[in-house]
Amino acid sequence: MLFALLSPTLKYRHSDEGTIMHLVFLHGFNSSPQSLKARETAAYLVQHAPDVTFHCPQLSPHPADALQALETLLVSLPADTVLIGSSLGGFYATWLAEQHGLRAILINPAVRPYHLLSTYPGEQIHPYTGEHYTLTDDDMHTLRAHRAKQISPNRYWVILGSGDEVLDWKEAVRRYDGNRLTVFNGDDHRLARWPECLPDVLARALAAPATEQTVPA
Repeated sequence: MLFALLSPTLKYRHSDEGTIMHLVFLHGFNSSPQSLKARETAAYLVQHAPDVTFHCPQLSPHPADALQALETLLVSLPADTVLIGSSLGGFYATWLAEQHGLRAILINPAVRPYHLLSTYPGEQIHPYTGEHYTLTDDDMHTLRAHRAKQISPNRYWVILGSGDEVLDWKEAVRRYDGNRLTVFNGDDHRLARWPECLPDVLARALAAPATEQTVPA
């Protein structure tokens, strides 16, 4: 079972069932399919939703390569595929959702990641893969070019922690106005209360009307 939890693509369905639902998890900057949220999601699906195919690809730290890999993946998936994007993955998920007409669940999404990532000078070492890389002006240009110009209403469920130590959660509230918003008071960028959301991710996700909800700490 450990292999299943760490695998970037999990496929489950009952033998007597037909079409498989696909869910694509886009991890954040310097993260991976082995991140806690990705593993929590995979474990929940194994137990509660064996009909769901779960994809969590390892994304390149370079935006152009990451986006190309995601575009290639989405071409092979059905039109009702649902995206989950965390932090920088939320930024990517927004672009892809608007381009492909997909629904998306966003966890503390980055709104202007080029502002933060431009402060990472010199060589970086990916904490999961060990890859050595350097973010360039071309990377920042790619991010700016892939900031969705418009945000569709009722397409997203945006889940935020008001104690996010990396990003300004209020910026996401303004950006995704007209969509379903859940704010966990005091929760951080990791969003420790993500497991509480998983039943709703599967049962209701973006089907509910856009509302703003603040959850006590």
